[in-house]
Amino acid sequence: MQKNFLDTQINLSKSSMKNRIYLFLIITSLIANFLLGIPSLYAQQDTWKEKLAQIAEDEELGESTIDNMYEELSNLENNPINLNTVSRVQLERFPLLSFEQATSLADFLEKNRPLYSVYELRNVPRLDYNTIQLILPFFYVGETLSQKSLPISKMIKNGKNELQFRFDKTLEERAGYGEFSDSILARYPNRKYLGEDFYTSFKYSFSYRDKIQTGLVAEKDAGEPFFKADNRKGYDHYGFHFVLRDMGIVETLALGDYRMSFGQGLILNNSFATPKSWTSGNLITRTMEPKRHFSTAESGYFRGAATAIEIRNTTITAFYSNQYIDANISSNGEITSLKTDGYHRVPLDTAKCNNTHEQVMGANVNYRTEHFQFGASGIYYRYNRNYNPTPRDYNLYYFRGRENSNFGIDYSYRFSRFVFGGETAFSQNGSVATLNSLQYLPNTPRLGGVSLSYRNYSKSYQALYGQAFSESGIQNEEGLYVGTTIYPISKLTVQTYIDFIRYPYLRYNVDEPSRAIDLYANAVYSFSRNSQFELRYKLKQKEKNTSYPDENSTSVLPYVTHKLRMRYSLTLGNGWNFRTNADGVMYQVQYFPRERGWMISQNVGYKGSKKWQSDFYAGYFDTDSYNSRVYSYERNLLNTFYMPSFYGNGIRLALSAKYRLIANLTLAVKAGYSRYFDRDVIGSGTEQIDENHRTDVFTYLKWQF
Repeated sequence: MQKNFLDTQINLSKSSMKNRIYLFLIITSLIANFLLGIPSLYAQQDTWKEKLAQIAEDEELGESTIDNMYEELSNLENNPINLNTVSRVQLERFPLLSFEQATSLADFLEKNRPLYSVYELRNVPRLDYNTIQLILPFFYVGETLSQKSLPISKMIKNGKNELQFRFDKTLEERAGYGEFSDSILARYPNRKYLGEDFYTSFKYSFSYRDKIQTGLVAEKDAGEPFFKADNRKGYDHYGFHFVLRDMGIVETLALGDYRMSFGQGLILNNSFATPKSWTSGNLITRTMEPKRHFSTAESGYFRGAATAIEIRNTTITAFYSNQYIDANISSNGEITSLKTDGYHRVPLDTAKCNNTHEQVMGANVNYRTEHFQFGASGIYYRYNRNYNPTPRDYNLYYFRGRENSNFGIDYSYRFSRFVFGGETAFSQNGSVATLNSLQYLPNTPRLGGVSLSYRNYSKSYQALYGQAFSESGIQNEEGLYVGTTIYPISKLTVQTYIDFIRYPYLRYNVDEPSRAIDLYANAVYSFSRNSQFELRYKLKQKEKNTSYPDENSTSVLPYVTHKLRMRYSLTLGNGWNFRTNADGVMYQVQYFPRERGWMISQNVGYKGSKKWQSDFYAGYFDTDSYNSRVYSYERNLLNTFYMPSFYGNGIRLALSAKYRLIANLTLAVKAGYSRYFDRDVIGSGTEQIDENHRTDVFTYLKWQF
């Protein structure tokens, strides 16, 4: 017995020593990064990918929304826009510029073309330093060429083709891929996945500038059958798109899979989201032309046809979608909720595959002048089944029935240094949702602008395809948002906002009307063009049902989450770049103990030539619970987004490399390794791994011709 006790103590001592060694190595790397940065004072700027990771963490947007945003920005980065030929309409389409910024840039280009360097953007009045750094990858300066319309045959001849192939695999076996007896499977058929333990996708696209785009996407999630008896068609999901632009009065024609956005998004938006922390200047959005859906997200898009026709100052946009979708069906054949994860790995999933028919149609008429725009929108959607969520107190005002419609009017007006904008919308039951914003753009170098926004979404407003500025969706919410960007001293930018939210009716897991506060502050100090330090703080206070340990009843209590991040970024002239992160989280429900978490991480990247690029990431995390979890942003493969979260105690290591094998053929490979020191099992259910570590391998092949 004494020997067993000594063995246990020795094992604990070894484990503790390993933890200290991992932490020591990471801290040593951080110190080296800081010392390297002192003499050179050159660091790497935040990219749009890091901004998107921040949004994914802070805003808790759906996976399909993030995928769509990432795919759209990746496409724009791979096809940069010539500043010497870009039109005002194209700038208005660009999702990272506010209405005022797009107008200011268009005015500047009309007066100063031709440009000779992208860095002339610093002379644009409404573009601050960080915005310029954010949009630089999407623009270039080229020759001022004649913009004659080419016939489609010549576009096809001069266009660009691209093939993308991705293959991912987790090396450790998960429970869903284990061996089960026939008797067990007969009783529990959903314990075993129907397919192989790898993910794979294929994409083909053709494009000629922004005039023509067409492509095919196919995907199979891990666990879904691939060319097997359960799936003879091969991939689990297929998609196709064809988009033409600027063909006479036809501004855009889209066939196949596409996404749409009307006005401020109160009746329709499955395109680009408007997160609070993106920028305080992007609150006022506009009706956008139909866009292709080319991500592997299996929900959140339309399938059919859409067009936008421009006649002088008026644009008419119309669409029709007809497709089968996944839904959760009750025993009496009614839809209880839409299934949007896209997984078809077990018999229960396959029974829900394409079990519901959906039709959606809508139109928008938009009139605009230099300072004013006004739009009217309508949408109608219908299902072949009755939509009837399982009745609960909190969903009393949810949509129920086979069909619904929405109508909205939106506007924006620019006067002197003020910009007004908003939308008011109605659902078929007569309920109203309204969103109105005001932006003030002072003529002072210390204040970048002030934004004020008020929203009031009725508890009974119903718009299944709406997505607008909000905290928890466009129903049962009232909020007042104030945001600003200031430049207190040279090289320092501070962006901050506060959002006061009220929920007039019950919500899921909140059995009475409640309130919330969302506070955000981000300060970035740029030592030079390539060196910066960032300090970010976020506070979110909400309310939820809570049970005391010694009582059976529940009470609605406030809870608060504090997040703090410090980041130092550095780029050296020899191709090396470094990013150091220190993250802290504190979570507490009133009257309950605090739950804390922290993570320290280091990313080291090297870009030695146009052929070779690699990144190494190492992080150590220690959190009390899932509520105090931390997020890891790692540079991922080409055209893919990945940001895992961690709780407990452990390390995260990732190594990625990109190499151009031959001209226009690029291979990217990544390996990610997570090891936990506080558990012997990872995950649960069919995803359970009976180990304390997990290893994921990602591969990506891209061929352009």
